[in-house]
Amino acid sequence: MKIALTIAGSDSGGGAGIQADLKTFQQFGVFGTSVIVALTAQNTRGVRAVHTAPEAMVRDQLAALTDDLPPSALKTGMLATVPLVHLVADWIAAHRWREYVCDPVMVATSGDRLLSAEAERIVRDRLLPLAALVTPNLEEAALLASRTVNDPASMEAAGRDLLALGAQAALIKGGHLSGGGEVVDVLVMPSAVRHYRRPRIDTRSTHGTGCTLSAAVTACLARKVGLERAVTAALDYVHRAIAAAPGLGSGHGPLDHTVPAIIT
Repeated sequence: MKIALTIAGSDSGGGAGIQADLKTFQQFGVFGTSVIVALTAQNTRGVRAVHTAPEAMVRDQLAALTDDLPPSALKTGMLATVPLVHLVADWIAAHRWREYVCDPVMVATSGDRLLSAEAERIVRDRLLPLAALVTPNLEEAALLASRTVNDPASMEAAGRDLLALGAQAALIKGGHLSGGGEVVDVLVMPSAVRHYRRPRIDTRSTHGTGCTLSAAVTACLARKVGLERAVTAALDYVHRAIAAAPGLGSGHGPLDHTVPAIIT
């Protein structure tokens, strides 16, 4: 069994972060390990508090896994602070972990800011050049690419900007595009661009969609599935998990991570 690692924050509500990642890894048939960089007190309504892990503890978690359970692929989510972004970037580079998915978590679905402005810059400068894939939403793509991103054409342009910054590929998530009855996601690769279109689901159950998507891609990469197939399978899984959402909580509810994963 292949190992997939998530380096991210813990979500007490269970719908995003480490919890969503591990549930997704399980569905895709890989063994999930984790490095927890922060504890959050949150539910479907929002984030109440964030407690960042000490750098030494994050380093010890990384060392423990590297020594005994090295990953076939990994992802990063919320990294909280500039020192932790540097620490994680240094570790990924030093150990030449190539199958790396960067989910540049900056803003929660509820609108709460999860990363400092300085840390956002370091994510762009340090993590993007290491990433096999970066998976920003519209707001994150705009911050990283320093441009307005509000339609498929600008999503594609932003994706090319992120490749110029060093990422091997970029998946710009269009779930927040206004209007229309469909969702458009844009995958930009050095040699090709692909637009994924799916019917928009009218629901508030969208908490953890980005975490789940990047975890699904990571699991596929751990299983040696090619990038385009991995993205296709991940988007399909998230779409079905949203459609089957259990309707928990009074805010942005969680997905149903128990839907089966399908890799075609």
